[in-house]
Amino acid sequence: MASKGGAAPSTYTPAPTNKTRRPPFFPDSDVDWLRSDGRGFHQCRPAFFRTGAVNSAAGSAYAESGKTKVIVSVFGPKQSKKAMMYSDTGRLNCNVTYTTFATTVRGHGSENKEFSTMLHKALEGAIVLESFPKTTVDVFALVLESGGSDLPVVISCASLALADAGITMYDLVAGASVSCLGRNLIIDPNFGRGKFSRRKPDGYLHAFSAMQLCLDACSKLAKIMRSCLKEAASASKD
Repeated sequence: MASKGGAAPSTYTPAPTNKTRRPPFFPDSDVDWLRSDGRGFHQCRPAFFRTGAVNSAAGSAYAESGKTKVIVSVFGPKQSKKAMMYSDTGRLNCNVTYTTFATTVRGHGSENKEFSTMLHKALEGAIVLESFPKTTVDVFALVLESGGSDLPVVISCASLALADAGITMYDLVAGASVSCLGRNLIIDPNFGRGKFSRRKPDGYLHAFSAMQLCLDACSKLAKIMRSCLKEAASASKD
């Protein structure tokens, strides 16, 4: 696993496109137009990862995806206060909060219980809980700036933080999101909530295409995450 501090940054920038901008009107049949940030419908935002962001934590990571900025700290394993009897598996606690300046609405920073639950579900299956029986691992995610698709960034960043903490895992967890615009699929939607619908895709083939888009994005993102860990490990040896 990667150690903290001195990690070289890992970045990913989508390939440039030669497509031209058009007026902000998107008929269902056209997927060639660009979004307000210059991306095509099937392009992800540039991503940046760094481990060892919090010295006081057992493991930590910082992530940026477009304007979305997240920092995650991991503490433990430590003795579980709730496990009075011996348990063959450990416990995972997840907490996702927003700073008061994370969104355009000032003073609204608070815990997001829905995201906390979804982060727990995303990470629990990837952690070998049997490796730390009767103990607890706490994952604290803080969204510094919300630029859209926050949860996938939180999940990816938390996965790196767990690896940085030396928690035994089956594999890293990368996150991606997809939305619908008419009949078109939009990968990694940004903060423009007014433009993009979050309704479910119509039909099996549409849902299958959405899943394929997410899997492809997660595969590319996972390579960047592994590269970040390798660079951090190499830096610790030097």
